[in-house]
Amino acid sequence: MTTATQTNVTRGIFLMLSAITVFTVMSAFIKAADRVPAGEAMFFRSVMAMPIVLVWLVTHGGIMQGVRTQSVRNHAVRGIVGSCAMGLGFAGLKYLPLPEVTAIRFVTPILMVVLAALILGERFRFVRIAAVALGFVGVVIIVAPRLSVGLGTDEALGVGLTLGSACLAALAQVWVKGMSGQESTTAIVFWFSATSTVLSLLTIPFGWVWPTGNELALLVGAGIVGGLGQVLLTSSYRFAEAGVLAPFTYVSMLWSVLIGYVWFSEVPTIGMLMGAGLVICAGVIIVLRERSLGMDATARRKVKAKGLQ
Repeated sequence: MTTATQTNVTRGIFLMLSAITVFTVMSAFIKAADRVPAGEAMFFRSVMAMPIVLVWLVTHGGIMQGVRTQSVRNHAVRGIVGSCAMGLGFAGLKYLPLPEVTAIRFVTPILMVVLAALILGERFRFVRIAAVALGFVGVVIIVAPRLSVGLGTDEALGVGLTLGSACLAALAQVWVKGMSGQESTTAIVFWFSATSTVLSLLTIPFGWVWPTGNELALLVGAGIVGGLGQVLLTSSYRFAEAGVLAPFTYVSMLWSVLIGYVWFSEVPTIGMLMGAGLVICAGVIIVLRERSLGMDATARRKVKAKGLQ
């Protein structure tokens, strides 16, 4: 690896860690404003992020070039699914500790493996199956105490909302994966922000509230850092491969435990940490396996290209 490549990878890792940090802070802001309905929180998250996204578009080829799309339908589906995932995730924060919500969300990349096989026709290899099974065991360990007290409790509702968010987030990411090569990253980011802003307004009849000064500050802050996080996350992939960056997303577990303890007096249980550890292990196995398969495919293409020369 050359010095320039090492510098780029280091920069990509730094951007990813920064993105994960601000996303965790965003979740903490939303949780702190727990009186505000999830749909209203989604509105502030989306609309306050738009100026940051627009500035980012201007610096990456201009707004018109950045928002150009090949398929309105694909953006609409991705926007609806992703917005529902965001809304359910914000709602789940009201019922569960921040570290627990974070741990359950780690099931998203595991679910992506299953959905990619069903939707995109990707092969479901043994290593993937084993990793998925391990991840689901971890999730069961995390949610079992919440479900054992009864399905009609707030804790059970929080589990259902957060799992639903993770499932829809996985579906949205698989859909984005299917759009790769057809749509620019800037267009995907912009149209998602625009779609989630519009869809959040549809929740007004379900009981928006007039936020207090403190709540308004939290909501505006969530939108600003959320938009910044999106830019940092997207930029990180310009400097390093997804397989290199993916393991660093699990740093959010450390941040959520720290913020949950300091801000919300939430102490994670041993069972939750054990379950989270299994889910993280499963995710890392999938990442490493996908990276290995990608390297093998690249090597085969190089050999084939040499044979044609």
